[in-house]
Amino acid sequence: MTNKTPLHSRHVDAGARMVDFGGWDMPLHYGSQLDEHHAVRGDAGIFDVSHMTVVDVTGADAESFLRRLLANDVAKLVAGKGLYSCMLNETGGVVDDLIVYRRHGDGYRIVVNAATRDQDIAWMESVAANFKVELTERPQLVMLAVQGPRAVERVTPLLPAELRAAAGALKPFTCVESGDCFVARTGYTGEDGFEIVLDEAAGLQLWDAAVSAGVAPCGLGARDTLRLEAGLCLYGQDMDLETTPLEAGLAWTVAWEPADREFVGRPVLEAQKQDASRRKFVGLILDERGIMRHGQRVETVAGDGVVTSGGFSPTLQRSIALARVPADVADACQVEIRNALRNAKIVRPPFVRNGKILVE
Repeated sequence: MTNKTPLHSRHVDAGARMVDFGGWDMPLHYGSQLDEHHAVRGDAGIFDVSHMTVVDVTGADAESFLRRLLANDVAKLVAGKGLYSCMLNETGGVVDDLIVYRRHGDGYRIVVNAATRDQDIAWMESVAANFKVELTERPQLVMLAVQGPRAVERVTPLLPAELRAAAGALKPFTCVESGDCFVARTGYTGEDGFEIVLDEAAGLQLWDAAVSAGVAPCGLGARDTLRLEAGLCLYGQDMDLETTPLEAGLAWTVAWEPADREFVGRPVLEAQKQDASRRKFVGLILDERGIMRHGQRVETVAGDGVVTSGGFSPTLQRSIALARVPADVADACQVEIRNALRNAKIVRPPFVRNGKILVE
């Protein structure tokens, strides 16, 4: 039996096509995935992401624990700031990618993926065993993502009065909170916007108010095409327990300094960092008809690679993909689609950010 978010009836009543996603009954789209994609690129859309896992980290060793757990370094955070990081195993593989925020009050807040909830909690608890720290999951909270160039102006007036001014002034990867309402200037679409955590009653009210104000309800389909255009990794496809951040285009999330910080997986990453032959992460644009998909073979003059994420880009009107390829690859390749090799060019992602096409 699948889990349901508190907004489930809203999705069903709106005619959403519901699908199983990581054990949750979630909306794929509300009639037109393309319309939802374009709404976020051109105006504003709202996503129910209450299936995500919110974990609050408190205790005397909270900072030390997170500096051990994560490849990025929370020591750089001040109250109201957040950062993106990977949580690694001892072999450098990615247990999950996440955002961690330094709260204005006590401790930190982590938001991890829904499909990896069990392995994430188990791994955090195993690392936490050596620290004076408390991990508190917050499953009762609703989480909404409002994304698009007009997201902030449309939703700020709908927030609690005491948060409106501060929320409207937030910079990327900063947050503000009051009571159970937590607002961060973050997202997974390549557009501006908020991710908002709040109690169930307030979450339902905000969803209804946003939709009434013209913010388009959006499902998982548009969320995936938006994040692919933005060059953002998807756990389980672009990275997993066998893939390190260095192989997933996420070297920028690894804080190497100070050199004596012993985060989980560091020795493996340091050795891989010195390996000039390690695979690299690239973007692909298909020059022919067809759709690139996860798992397809990428043929290059330097050897074979693999498509990690792929699909049709509504903004570029072409198929795009993320791929892992040999280190010394050139600027062209072929992708095997239905037993035929199709020409593609290799580019540096992202493809689209803030409504602008960044590749040719």
